[in-house]
Amino acid sequence: MSESPDAHSLLSASSQLNLMEVDTIDDKEFDIPQVDTPPTLESILNELEDEEEPFLLEDTSVLNTDNIDAYSCDTSSLASSDSGDPAHLKRKRRTQDFNAPVHGSVVRQSLLKGISAQIVSAATVSGVIAVGTSHGLALVFDNNQALRLCLGTKSTGAEFGAVSALSINHDCSRLLCGFAKGQIMMWDLANGKLLRTINDAHPPGTAILHVKFTDDPTLAVCNDSGGSVFELVFRRVMGIRSCDSRCLFSGSKGEVCCIEPLRAPPDLRDHPITHYSLLAMASLTKILVIGLKPSLKVWMTFPYSKSDPSSVPQLAWQFVPTQKTVNPVLAFCKGDTVHFLLVKKEDTGTIHVIKQRQLNLVCDIISLSWINNRTLVLVDSHEKLQVVDRPSQEVLETLDLEQVQLVYNSRHFKSLATGGNVSQALALVGEKACYQSVSSYAGQIVYLGTKSAHIMALRNWRERIDCLLKQEHFVEALSLAWSFHEGTAKAVVGLYGDPVKKKGVVADKMVEIFFQFSEYSLKKCPDQGKIQVMEQHFQDVVPVLVDYCLLLKRADLLFNQLYSQLAENMVAKGVFLESLESYIVADRLGHLTTPIMRDLLAHYHSTGKMESLERCIVHLDVTNLDIQQVVQVCWENHLHDAMIYVFNRGMNDYITPMEANEEVVMGNKLLVYISCCLAGRAYPLGDIPEDLVVQVKNQVFEFLIRLHSADSSEEEEVFPFIRSLIHFDTREFFNVLAMTFEDFKNDKQALEYQQRIVDILLQVMVDNSDFTPSQVGGLFTFLARQLAKPDNTLFVNRKLFDQVLDFLCCPDDDSRHSERQQVLLELLQVGGVIQYNEERLLALAEKAKFYQVCEFLYEKNSLYDRIFDCYLRDPLRKEEIFSYIHNLLSMPGYSLKEKQTVMEKVLQHIQVSHHSGTILPVEHELHELLLDLFCRLSPQQILKFLQTSQHYRLEEALQYHHKEVSAYLLEKKGDFQGAFSVLLGVTKYPKNLKIDQGLQGSKTEKEDSKSTLTIVKDSLDNIIDLCHHSSENLYQQQREVLELTMKVLNCMSSFISLPAIIQRILQDPVYGTGKLAEIQGLILSMLDTFNYEQTLLETTTSLLNQDLHWSLAHLHAAVTKGLHPRQDYCYICFQQYKRRQDSVEEIIVFSCGHLYHFQCLQQKDCEGAICASELQQSWSCYKCSSSQGGRGGPFAEPKRLPSTSLAQVSGFVFVEATLSLQQEQSWDQLSSLYRGPSRLSILSELSYYHSNEKTGLIIPGQPGAENFQLKLSPPPLLEE
Repeated sequence: MSESPDAHSLLSASSQLNLMEVDTIDDKEFDIPQVDTPPTLESILNELEDEEEPFLLEDTSVLNTDNIDAYSCDTSSLASSDSGDPAHLKRKRRTQDFNAPVHGSVVRQSLLKGISAQIVSAATVSGVIAVGTSHGLALVFDNNQALRLCLGTKSTGAEFGAVSALSINHDCSRLLCGFAKGQIMMWDLANGKLLRTINDAHPPGTAILHVKFTDDPTLAVCNDSGGSVFELVFRRVMGIRSCDSRCLFSGSKGEVCCIEPLRAPPDLRDHPITHYSLLAMASLTKILVIGLKPSLKVWMTFPYSKSDPSSVPQLAWQFVPTQKTVNPVLAFCKGDTVHFLLVKKEDTGTIHVIKQRQLNLVCDIISLSWINNRTLVLVDSHEKLQVVDRPSQEVLETLDLEQVQLVYNSRHFKSLATGGNVSQALALVGEKACYQSVSSYAGQIVYLGTKSAHIMALRNWRERIDCLLKQEHFVEALSLAWSFHEGTAKAVVGLYGDPVKKKGVVADKMVEIFFQFSEYSLKKCPDQGKIQVMEQHFQDVVPVLVDYCLLLKRADLLFNQLYSQLAENMVAKGVFLESLESYIVADRLGHLTTPIMRDLLAHYHSTGKMESLERCIVHLDVTNLDIQQVVQVCWENHLHDAMIYVFNRGMNDYITPMEANEEVVMGNKLLVYISCCLAGRAYPLGDIPEDLVVQVKNQVFEFLIRLHSADSSEEEEVFPFIRSLIHFDTREFFNVLAMTFEDFKNDKQALEYQQRIVDILLQVMVDNSDFTPSQVGGLFTFLARQLAKPDNTLFVNRKLFDQVLDFLCCPDDDSRHSERQQVLLELLQVGGVIQYNEERLLALAEKAKFYQVCEFLYEKNSLYDRIFDCYLRDPLRKEEIFSYIHNLLSMPGYSLKEKQTVMEKVLQHIQVSHHSGTILPVEHELHELLLDLFCRLSPQQILKFLQTSQHYRLEEALQYHHKEVSAYLLEKKGDFQGAFSVLLGVTKYPKNLKIDQGLQGSKTEKEDSKSTLTIVKDSLDNIIDLCHHSSENLYQQQREVLELTMKVLNCMSSFISLPAIIQRILQDPVYGTGKLAEIQGLILSMLDTFNYEQTLLETTTSLLNQDLHWSLAHLHAAVTKGLHPRQDYCYICFQQYKRRQDSVEEIIVFSCGHLYHFQCLQQKDCEGAICASELQQSWSCYKCSSSQGGRGGPFAEPKRLPSTSLAQVSGFVFVEATLSLQQEQSWDQLSSLYRGPSRLSILSELSYYHSNEKTGLIIPGQPGAENFQLKLSPPPLLEE
């Protein structure tokens, strides 16, 4: 299919083309205009129907292409498509339901009944619709789907084949038809006249796959099944019409299967980029963009990524607004990825191509079309249509085109009408090609089916909403309408004007939906059943209405018309009131009408949801509430937060909530409330008005320092409010005061209140048995923090601190000892030490056994040795003394003198413990801790420590992975086998041992200098000692087996040769006595013999290899050496070897230097010459054979191999060599050149004489044979 960019599109509002109004179309009203050979409606229908069955059953793999014509190559597409191809009939179609609740139905699909009733396939859409048939006819329909022209005849179809491609120019005046057999015809659409028949535009024998007009009416392009692209230039000179063709791309460089010229819409015909006549071409491997004007030029090439070879390349141009300009964008794909290229014309006149973000899908795309400048329509290989928004890459809608029954162009890609002469790659792509079945123009896309044509267009915004309403999808309709209102919807059509007007139009539509939805929900509500079912029904409706009404800021509509309508149903009314809570709490709804508020209070009160009611009250505007009703509900139901909120916001009363209800005073709410009031924040949320902040603070302070409450009794103590808060939570109350005092730096009145509160606290809490030491300590800790501040203005009598100190450090009171010590310690840590005399404080702390306090004071004065005594005396921290010593000695920040003092103190106590044995008891943990220190700091002393100490546990000590230590412990445990394995591991990996020891700790200089061999020797000595120690504990049978000795020998054999091991053992003095001494000499002689034979074997092997190489090298050099004739004449005819200058003769040269003509040697009748065919011949020298008494005799002198002696003047002739007398003679001659004994024979003689002697090497006739030594040397070098 192709299209014409006429301004009067199919769906233009000003045109008369009513393709979408399918209900008004009557097939009987269409009249067929007069043409040259007008077919009747019945003939067209009957003809196409009769052809359906044959092509549905035929197998393309067995078609006889010689007999294919327009009637046998039946097709049902405009491009003679293959909807009946067996490959497509077998394709499995999967159904997939896609629900788009946000976007709704984006595309409207309509059947072109007027066209579908008369044709099997359609072709192109514009102001007119052109149709191509399999019989070579082109049918043209007007805007009302009435047949206007029938172009061509049946004879044309029989000659040219089926119509395979169509194209209409921009003014709908010309129609180009491409045919399956390669011809192109141009028709005048005004009168149906044939203007041109083009037979030589491209190579014959290929079908036309694409033919397309450009913006220039005299310029078109075509693409054939050979993969080539041609430019067609139409000319008219002296009334004669002609067409010039130029090849733009040859199929031999890569077959092009899709072309797409850039055609500008009517309003962009003057765009500067149109002057270049850009053409996009898609081959099987890459995309090309070329310019046809002013001269042919390639502007861009873009290779595909890896994809399925059967994927169909797709191209589509679209002008897209970008950065205040409009530029063309090329969309192309092959497989599942769509790429976008922005094409711009630079000021310099060059074309700049910019790659943009690609679109990744999960389907194989077979059709790609733009429906507007933001939306793409794709069809995948399963015939699923997908509408995609390009900026967001979101799939808006998916439709199933299975009922359309798309037709495919496989027959033309296989070029069946011309014999099927296409490549396998192009034929494979053609299996899914449907280029001519899809045509897009001005927001419309026509899809060609086997029996019908379907048109797709974007729905306008109202139609999309109405589609959802017809399906009773009100929630989705409201969501879609709101996206139109906010401008976030995709593929929007029909919303014009400024944003305010657009929002107003959409808002009116949403109001209509509100009432429809409300009415629908009441109508569909179940009359009978459980109340939960009815509540669930309205839960799906009412919150949606409330949400969108508030989004539109139409609370009046919500509380009046909608509430009145829903209040008819009590369940709907309850759901409505409860749904308001989330919006009130989120501060989206702050004002309620009086009837709504009254109903809200009554509903929550009746349902007992008082907490929800309280959350709502504290977020509503108090001025719109019935304060008396709300306060009464709050008092009755103890809604303290709501009551405080109403008093604060409604009456500016911040004191009454604190004194009116004793329960609140005893609760944590009052502490938070006081904290908020003193900090200027409202409770439970918000801020106090700025003009009331100071007033509220003063009122709260006055409340706290009241001597008595309003309705006090005689038994009431002074300052009841402060007492109550302290008893409730002392620490939190002081924290509230501390935070409040931070803001009183520049407020004189507040500072006076601050001092007053402190005085009251001291008066109430000091010397009062009602308060625990912890509470009193909390008070003085709070005061110490305040007094330690640099800008402190508080005054506290020092005597009070002394009283507190005496109270906390009382030695006669053993109760709460830890609590009192902790309170005093916190007091000192926050700066309270400046309030005391340190000497007196230290004396009291020691008397009270507050050792942590003593430690604090000692550390302050750097008396670290005395801290040591504190740890020893404190039973709770006595075990922490070693950690303290370790930290002090290892951590920086302590002087050398301080560390030395502590060390002396430690040593003093260790000596005392040695004599008394009471301070440092002997325990397993301490010895194991010392063992750990040895491992980390001095590993060389570990073994000595273990041998002298017995106070450790073997299992715990074995955890330290030290080789010698582990062996000692295992031996001590009785596991001799394990100890032996550990020591044996040292001999296997001595280097690793050195590394491990270096990592474990420092080593002395002597140990650092030990070599690996020294370590191995020491390890072997340890193994021998272990064997001596453990031999007494072994059974007699174990001694005989000698497992330990065998393991030693086996491990040594991996590193040292066996003869060396045996020789070392035999040379040891230990084995010089006993039975082993008797055979010691025999074993040593066997070792000598072994060493000799090993040396002899290695030398012999080396000599054999070298002699063999030397002999072969000389033989190769002798055989491949060139031949030099003795004379320049033949020894048979005695003429020059080149008898005539203009003749070319073959000559034969032998290794002996004799030369012969080939004809002479062949014709000579002699016994020694062996004649064979020209392909394989064996020769011998005539003269040499004659001088030896006959040719070929056993005593004939051998010559050079024939294969290397045969030559020809004009070149060399090589014949296969055979083993002949000549070769045997050559070998003997070669052997004579190197006469003399070989080294192999010398060795043979040496071994013979050696067999007659016990020791030594003897050669007869050589002086000094008894001292003869075998001298081995490499063979002499041979220069080749």
